[in-house]
Order: sequence, then structure tokens, then C-alpha cells
Amino acid sequence: MVKPQAAPAHAAPAPRKQRPWVLLLLAGTAALYLWNLTATGWGNSYYAAATQAASQSWKAWLFGSLDAGNVITVDKPPASLWLSGLFARIFGFNSWTVLAPQALAGVASVWLLYAAVKRTSGQVAGLLAGTALALTPVATLMFRFNLPDPLLVLLLIAAAYATIRAVEKASLKWLLLVGTAIGFAFLTKMMQGFLTLPAMGLVYLLAAPTTLGKRIAHLAAATGAVIVSTGWYIALVALWPAGSRPYIAGSTDNSVLELALGYNGLGRIFGGDGNMSGGGGGMGGGNVGFGGESGIGRMFGAAFGNEVSWLLPAALIGLAAGLWFTRRAPRTDRTRAALLLWGGWLVVTAAVFSFMSGIIHPYYSVALAPAIAAGGAISARELWRGRSHPPVRYVLAAMMAVTGIWTYILLDRYPDWLPWLRWVIVVAAVLIATALAVGMKTRALAVAGVVTALLGTGAFSVATAAEPHSGSIPLSGPVSSSDGGGIGGGGGMGGESASSELAALLSSTDTEWAAATTGGTSAANLELASGRSVIAIGGWNGGDPAPTLAQFQQYVSEGRIAYYVAGGGMGGGGMGGNSEIAQWVEANYTSQTVGNATVYDLRG
Repeated sequence: MVKPQAAPAHAAPAPRKQRPWVLLLLAGTAALYLWNLTATGWGNSYYAAATQAASQSWKAWLFGSLDAGNVITVDKPPASLWLSGLFARIFGFNSWTVLAPQALAGVASVWLLYAAVKRTSGQVAGLLAGTALALTPVATLMFRFNLPDPLLVLLLIAAAYATIRAVEKASLKWLLLVGTAIGFAFLTKMMQGFLTLPAMGLVYLLAAPTTLGKRIAHLAAATGAVIVSTGWYIALVALWPAGSRPYIAGSTDNSVLELALGYNGLGRIFGGDGNMSGGGGGMGGGNVGFGGESGIGRMFGAAFGNEVSWLLPAALIGLAAGLWFTRRAPRTDRTRAALLLWGGWLVVTAAVFSFMSGIIHPYYSVALAPAIAAGGAISARELWRGRSHPPVRYVLAAMMAVTGIWTYILLDRYPDWLPWLRWVIVVAAVLIATALAVGMKTRALAVAGVVTALLGTGAFSVATAAEPHSGSIPLSGPVSSSDGGGIGGGGGMGGESASSELAALLSSTDTEWAAATTGGTSAANLELASGRSVIAIGGWNGGDPAPTLAQFQQYVSEGRIAYYVAGGGMGGGGMGGNSEIAQWVEANYTSQTVGNATVYDLRG
């Protein structure tokens, strides 16, 4: 592998002839992520309702409440809702303002990944990495959908970029920015935000051009930045009187820290703490929406394979080869540092996702996409530069061949969708790999290789963008499904939409809460249909102790709730949750049927 020239600490502006390529990349990404965006409607109604609440109440915005009356939060930290809530306040609350922040985060992610890779490996590698990220199906899916993952990815890439800048001159300033970005990643999706920390810390410790003592001291300071940028919010929630803020959904003791360590932390890895244990989210290894069977092959299986693994085999080969060929390079070698950064990110995150026993969904794999794209682009660029050496070009040929074969396998899972495409890709990949192995070096061959490698994942991403998505478990691909365990489009546990009659009834109320019902998604659908606040009894799955029966009775006695809507539960299906309230309402109030719902008027 040919060692690249070290980039200057302060890179000069890109030459004018190079800028159009960057602008074309960003314009294409924006078109892919923003085109026909509102066809998805509210996307995930649970988070859309929280955005609506954030647009109506600053306290709901601060805590990530599901309702503007601030009874209970969503079961994740609120950073992504800070972004969408501000967007809705500025531009008005509608489908576009709910979804657009994620699309813009996607464009920013592609640009920042390009910039990060360009600093260590040049313009071409940066463009390859940005394009590969933009055309990863799960990235297209997530950057067009309102979940916390898009902001998480942007913050993780920002942390990686800051790591690269910190390593260049052993810069404490940039390393503190790494810690800050990781801290806000925690406030976006809790413990998942920490999965890239080992790679970033290792790279700085090994490659920063200063003494070992200073490297350790700088890392200690960066750890402090992580603690401060996460701890301020944990402390805020802990010190705020519990009676005047919403209950922290998913926690057992109404605290952010317990939520982070329990339901959204160790519970995800080992099961328990509200997580269903075992492969497939406790529903069997065949349950695609819950990740399928855990194990070393999970990232290539039915649940995750078509989401993120198109370039994964090639990236793994390239990263391994790159580390081998740079094994004798100086300690501060920039290429090896970059390979360790992206490779460490990839290996640690993939290992955790592959073996965790708690709840996991295929779209989580969007956190792998930047590392796959960057690792593959850097290694491919460096191998191409060293192709005069037979071992190097053999590895490059292997990357090309395995990409074509794996793309064929992934497309073969959709036998009725563009059946000719998989044959074109595999044949072209084998021919290009053969040409590389025998020593052909033309630029046209490189272009053909890039196009062939990205053709399958790119077509799948365009098909993903053409599908509307909804519910809690969206999946990429060209085939729509509404069961959360099917292929492409759709999404599971979306709940039942409110009838027009029920929406009109709730819209006409003037109480603090128009209604209460069990479960987060059921309440969210009522909120979005009526534009009014609705109490989600028990939070997301109906199992949280908020509100208690005594609190609910007090709200009713004070005339703050107009109606109780029977049924509900997680995704509208009635999983667990606060039967005492339902029994009390049924025993003391008379029911009526409104549209398709059983409703109790609590004001009589």
C-alpha cells in the first residue's frame, strides 16, 4: 500500500475544479432524502406527537414529553426532539417539519464524512465515502424518518471528524469537541452513543504526535467533557422537582440515569429491564423486525443484510489489508490512524449489535454505515494507489469480486424486483476483479469498479426512498409491508388511526388534556388527529407507573381531562398497563361509541 502524503493541519480550500463534485454529491443526497418526503405522513407517530408537544410547551420540549401537559416522556432522551421541536416552532408543525430535520441531518452527515475522510486520504476517497453513505439503504430509510438515529449518526461522525483533527497536532481543543459530541450522542440515544468511544480513544492514544503523558492527560480531559455534556441533563432532571416535570418513561425510578443503565443500557445487551430476551426480541430468530437470531452472522442475515451489509465484506477485507500493509509505518501514520478509527467503530458496534439479547431493530444498523463507507473508501483508495504490487492488487480484486457476489445474494432475496440487475452486477464485478488481478491500471477500470460496487446498494436506496414508511419498525427496500416482520417499507406497531368522529370530538375540547388512553402510540395517534394533548397512560407500552390511579383521579376531579378512550396499549395492541385506571373509569362512567372507539366522558 502506498502511503499518502500527510494533509496539512489546516487544509486549504478545495480547488474550484473539485468543488462541483462535492456540490453534486450534496445536491444528489438532498434530492434523495428530501424528494416526496411528506408521502411518509407523520412517519413514527410516537415521535411526531412528541414534536407536536414540543411545539406547544417549552417544558415538553426540554424533557421530551409525549404530551404538552407533561405527564410522561418518550422512552429515549430528548436531543432529537430538541431539533425537531425547534424546527416545528419556527416553521409550523406539519409533516414536512417533522421529517425534514432528519433529512438535513443526513445531508450534513454525508458532507462531514466526506470532509473527515478527505483529511486523511484525499478528495477521491472522501467522495467515495460520502457517496457510499448516501446510498446505503438504511441511511436513506433513516434520514427520511423521524427517529433519534439520524441525529445520533451526525454526532458520531462529528466526533470522528474531531478525532482526526485532534490527532493531527495533538489538539486538546479538538479532543474536547470529541467528548462534547459523544455526550450529546448519549442525550440522543443513550449508551449507543458510547460505542465509538473505544476506537476514538485508542487512535488518539496511539497516533497523536506528543508524549504519552500528554496523550493520557488529554484523554482524561476529554472524558471530563463527556461527563459534563451528559451530566448536566441528568442532574437537571434529578434536581427538578418530580411533581412538576414528566415521568421519565422506561425507567423504574423516574430517573434518566436508571433509564440509561437499565432499559436503554444493559437491558438492551443482556435482556431484561423491560427488554424481551433472546434472538428476535424474544419472538424467535425469524422475527425480522426485532433483528432475527443473535450471533456472528446477524449483520448479514435477513434482518440486517439488506439494510447495511452491501459493502461490509469489502470493507472488512480492505480494513484488514490496510492495517497489515501499514504495520511498519511510524506511530503517527495518518492512514493507519484512520483505518483504526473507522475499523474500531465498525468492529465494536457490529459486535454489540450481533450478540445483544435485548430489543434491537434493523434500522439501528445505520450507526454502522459511516464506518463501512469510510473504511471501504480509504482502503480501496490506498490499495488502488499501490496496485503495482501483486499482493495489493489481489486484495483489491478480492474486494471487487466479493462485493459483486454479495450484492447478487442480497438482490436474490427479492427475486421479482429487477431480476436482471443482480446478473449484470455479478458478471461485471468478476470481469473487473479479473482485470485488476492481471494488472490493468486504467482510470476507466476504477470508474467501472466504483459504479458496479454502488449499483446494487444505490438501486435499493432509490427504491427505499420511493416507499412511504410508518410505524415503529421501518424497513428498507422496494416491497411494502405493514407487519414489521416483512420486507421493505411499512413498519410494525403503528397503532390504529383515530376516526374522523373521534378526532372531531377531541378537537372540540378545552380541557388541559382532551383525553387519556393506554399506551404511547395510541395516545400519539389521537394527539396528531386532534391537535390536542392526550395522556399516554403507562407510556410507550402501557407499563410505566404514570399517571398513578390517584393522580388520574385528581386530574379528573379538577376537570383537566375530558374523555377516556378505552383500549390502546403498545402500538394500539394492549400490552399490559394500568388496568386500575381502566377499571375505575368503567365502574364510574358511562361509555359511548364514537367512530370505532369506546369513549367515556369524564366531565359528567
